[in-house]
Amino acid sequence: MRKMATIRKIDSIRPIEGADAIECAIVGGWTVVIKKGDYAVGDLAVYCEIDSFIPTSIAPFLTKPGHYAKEFEGVEGERLRTVKLRGQLSQGLLLPFTAAMAIQIGAGPGAKFEDYIGVDVSDLLGIKKYEAPIPAILAGEVKGMFPSRIPKTDQERVQNLSVEFGQWVEEELGWEVTEKLDGSSMTVYFMDGEVGVCSRNLDLKHNVDNSLWRAAYKNELPAKLTSIGRNIAIQGELIGNGIQGNIYKMRDQDFYVYDIYDIDAGRYFTPAERQEFVKAHNLNHCPIVAYNAKLFDTLGISRVEQVLKFAEGKSVQGDAKPEREGLVFKCSTKQVSFKAISNKFLLKHGD
Repeated sequence: MRKMATIRKIDSIRPIEGADAIECAIVGGWTVVIKKGDYAVGDLAVYCEIDSFIPTSIAPFLTKPGHYAKEFEGVEGERLRTVKLRGQLSQGLLLPFTAAMAIQIGAGPGAKFEDYIGVDVSDLLGIKKYEAPIPAILAGEVKGMFPSRIPKTDQERVQNLSVEFGQWVEEELGWEVTEKLDGSSMTVYFMDGEVGVCSRNLDLKHNVDNSLWRAAYKNELPAKLTSIGRNIAIQGELIGNGIQGNIYKMRDQDFYVYDIYDIDAGRYFTPAERQEFVKAHNLNHCPIVAYNAKLFDTLGISRVEQVLKFAEGKSVQGDAKPEREGLVFKCSTKQVSFKAISNKFLLKHGD
């Protein structure tokens, strides 16, 4: 599960040209605009990622004067988005790490500085990942929660993987790079003789009028999976008309595969296995930008910044050629992956 609020060390602080009251803190691969003097290099702080829904009770200053706070799951607060302040990109929020919090997370009186780093305090602070309301065409009737035997797809962002990234560069691993499509997560599974269709969080009752079920039938997935007779889950993105603003200007909707999970083996197909399966069964695959590519290691710019810059570009999906949402990297030989979301996309469309 994605950790929305974690204890981090402030790696560096740099000035913002022309700004007297604010400066920029660097936390891992993230940059956050802060009030000048609030934090120093090496301080511990609570870092809240973009997409976090922050309760008003802990950060009332996030609601603009004269405006009402938003509401999510019965709690008033605000969603964190990517913004630019005085020309500086700011992603996330820093909150003080207090002595009371140190006691509550149970690290003990003899805890060392490094024992706190990385601790998830999302539940402690009531911070959740914001989920946009599901359009009626996707919601459907609920059969149950997302099947526990199938993992949900949510790759870690590259900004949180500075240490791991360096190790992967040294290992010279090869990576499949695919375009991250802007749509709605969808899973079609065959498990113990039953075909099912899921949204991101829910298992949906059979209904041919529901967009996800309709896309499954359009691609003949119920028949294909039944014929194969193997416990697997095909995961991908449903894009098109009525979904996320339809940035691809599609007249209809369609399903694009990005993962296949072997339920019995408890592992994902390798990129090569997935691509072979998709081709053999005449399915759509998310656009492949590169295959068996090596990660960057160029002097003068951080590895994370290099990947984020690479993530920017025009989509190859459809004819509209909008700014792409980003890229997903999956190792060719190991079960590791991450995503890089385009900052250009975030500033234009939100998180």
